[in-house]
Amino acid sequence: MKIVCLEANCLGNDVDLTCLQEFGEVVQYGSSTVEETIERVKDAEVIVVNKVPMNADTLAGATNLKVICVTATGTNIIDTEYTNGRNITVMNVKGYSTDAVVQHTFALLFYIYEKLNYYDCFVKSGEYVKNDIFSHFDKKFFELKGKRWGIIGLGEIGKGVAKVAEAFGCKVWYYSTSGKNHDQIYEQVSLEKLLQESDIISIHAPLNEQTTNLITKKELSQMKKTAVLLNLGRGSIINEADLADALEEELIAGAALDVLAKEPMAADNPLLRVQDSTKLIITPHIAWAPVETRRRVVEEVCMNMRAYLAGEERNVVK
Repeated sequence: MKIVCLEANCLGNDVDLTCLQEFGEVVQYGSSTVEETIERVKDAEVIVVNKVPMNADTLAGATNLKVICVTATGTNIIDTEYTNGRNITVMNVKGYSTDAVVQHTFALLFYIYEKLNYYDCFVKSGEYVKNDIFSHFDKKFFELKGKRWGIIGLGEIGKGVAKVAEAFGCKVWYYSTSGKNHDQIYEQVSLEKLLQESDIISIHAPLNEQTTNLITKKELSQMKKTAVLLNLGRGSIINEADLADALEEELIAGAALDVLAKEPMAADNPLLRVQDSTKLIITPHIAWAPVETRRRVVEEVCMNMRAYLAGEERNVVK
């Protein structure tokens, strides 16, 4: 089989893709535009892809195509009506990054919650040397114990965050964006109640019709002024212009994001106005990106391919 890997750079130069050679000839590109993709996949039987749209525009000339392997869980790049119509098998990877995203959720939280940028700069600037007492607490922060943690999207990652939050003594509840997730362990509440009464809110939901623009100025205005908002789901779940306004107007205490509506970040993103790192931290979509996690993606793709060739269904996207 001819396997075309369109975006190897998305996995990093420290990740070995040679296991794909088990299945045939591998042609590897660091990145691919839509225009480049049209030409590059013409004789491909397997495409390995992350962000390039897979639809009639990019795939019409790929007459030999049998399989698309997505190196992510989300499959919004796939026109499934088109791929189903052509009997192209689409497989994604699931569960590979749960522990990593849970870990990064708390890394972001503590950076904002304990004002770590301020205290780091206080010491490194030499101000601590001049201090008249052994401690310094001009930027106030609070214990997690007893705080209410609201989770939007209680899938595997949301449940992982819930367990760690409980270990810190938080009281966890959640809002189901689909309305179908009735978990028995944690209390399910309305979005309005979750917004109004939570001290920390973390988003771990997919992007769809129910979640696009879920958090706007209206919702941010319902939150506590001391609350912190974390987004580890998808960028477009939060209206970024409204979030920038909310932070500047101190409607909430802070926000921490690993995802944005447009990635890489657009030069005119309104969040760039917020330069105070005690109020906002944005990381460049790295929650999924520890070394072990990225290597696991490739392992999962290879296991998917082995299952496909054996006539077994594994992570097939319907």
